[in-house]
Amino acid sequence: MSRTKEAEQIEKRQFMKKFIHHSKAAFLVAGLLSAALISCRKESPTLARILVVDTNGDPCANAKVHLYPTPTIPPPHGAIVIDDILYTDAEGYVIFDYSENYNLGQAGFAVLNIEVFNSDETLYGEGIIKVEEEKMNEETVIIQP
Repeated sequence: MSRTKEAEQIEKRQFMKKFIHHSKAAFLVAGLLSAALISCRKESPTLARILVVDTNGDPCANAKVHLYPTPTIPPPHGAIVIDDILYTDAEGYVIFDYSENYNLGQAGFAVLNIEVFNSDETLYGEGIIKVEEEKMNEETVIIQP
C-alpha cells in the first residue's frame, strides 16, 4: 500500500469514528428531549364556583363571597394562605381560581369556609366547599335574614 492510500484510510477511519460519536450524542439528546416532552403534563384549572341565591331560589347579584380555611395548626405555623373575597355576577355566580395555589402531584387541595353577604348586608349565608385539584368545584349558598 502506498503512503497516500494509507493516509486516506486513516482519515476515513477517523472521520467515521467522529461521525459515529456525534450520531450517538445526537440520538441521546433527541431521546432525552422526547422523554421530557412526553412526561410533561399541563395541569387543568383548579376552580371553586359558588352560586348565591335567596330563600326563593333567585340569584343574588353583587353579593360579597369570602372563602377562607379553618387552620388545623394555630398560627404562626398554620399560616392562612387563602383568604379571598369576590363579588357575584348578575346570575349570582362567582368563580375563584386556585390554579396558581395548586402544585401538580399534590394530594388534595383545600376545604374552605364560605361566608356571604348581600350588597346591603341584610342577608347572610355560609357553607363549606371541598376544593379538589384540577376540576370545577361547585357549591350553592342560600342567604337569608
